[in-house]
Amino acid sequence: MSLSKNIRSKARELGFDLVGFTPADPLQGARFYARWVALGFAGEMNYLKRNLDKRAAPAKMVPGARSVICLGMNYYQETPSTAHPLSGKIACYARGDDYHDLIKKRLWVLWNWIRETSGETTQGRVYVDTAPVLERELAQRAGLGWWGKNTCLIDKKKGSFFFLAEIITDLELEYDEPAVDHCGTCTRCLDACPTDAFPDPYVLDSSRCISYLTIELKGPIPRPLRPGMGQWIFGCDVCQDVCPWNKRAEKAAEKAFRTRPGLDRPSLIRLLEMDRQTFNEQFRRNPAKRPKRAGLLRNVAVALGNSGDVAAVPALTRALQDPEPLIRGHVAWALGAIGGADARTTLLKALESEGEPTVLEEIQHALSMLN
Repeated sequence: MSLSKNIRSKARELGFDLVGFTPADPLQGARFYARWVALGFAGEMNYLKRNLDKRAAPAKMVPGARSVICLGMNYYQETPSTAHPLSGKIACYARGDDYHDLIKKRLWVLWNWIRETSGETTQGRVYVDTAPVLERELAQRAGLGWWGKNTCLIDKKKGSFFFLAEIITDLELEYDEPAVDHCGTCTRCLDACPTDAFPDPYVLDSSRCISYLTIELKGPIPRPLRPGMGQWIFGCDVCQDVCPWNKRAEKAAEKAFRTRPGLDRPSLIRLLEMDRQTFNEQFRRNPAKRPKRAGLLRNVAVALGNSGDVAAVPALTRALQDPEPLIRGHVAWALGAIGGADARTTLLKALESEGEPTVLEEIQHALSMLN
């Protein structure tokens, strides 16, 4: 067998479902990416605005690079079809263990094996989602799938629920044919987006995306976008769930990605009442720890407001005493969204005792909602 075939076999042995090879040539999508950033579609993700020169050319990441080994690992988990109104939604990639460490360890095993097989002088680096690499274009060129209208990479047989990873190396390998677009005239993902985050097919305005709002955004969530978030408290799967190519998605074989107990449809009230220690214990080595307690409970408050369920008012009333202003402000909004005499009484009382200007403004807005 050739080295490329041996690498493909070893990668699959390590749990990678998709494997492909492409030249480490300059990327045509770099200009599109730079324009995307210039239009403000990266939101507050400043790390996406840096190293544009490196994103344009994989060889700038690894001097002398000739090839990129592109890999995909399935993370799909089924989501219960029914749920209580006071339960939240977490994107299926984030209901198990954090993928970064797991995939990086597998990549290092693969890379060390490649070096032993091809020679110790072989140079290269491994990447998982944290480096200036235009991974979707590389994966498309390596035949792993096409860039869908929802901007996810889609494999014709296995769908789009994949983590992507790369090894950039100076090895010369046998390259795969680029994947061909099969979205056709379908616009289900664009039509289904609750916050209208797609200004055009194949273009995502991250600043409107629920995943961005619940994970990357550090401050208050813009009020006009809060109702569209529904019950999502970390990430969003809507544009993938409606994609016809995901009808064939199979549950991930990797045990680490299996849904942890209580994270398939978590109780919003239980989450809102978590202190810092409980939060750290619940989300240790889990992606949902990224926005920290304040960010996640901000999202939980919005989901409770969107539930419209008066049963949430007592828990929200208690949460108006939380030490984090970010949480208190969104709790006030939630009380205004739910409405009712008890919510009004709580907000009027808080108006007298609250000293943080941003929270006071949220309380006043919530009272105007009730009026």
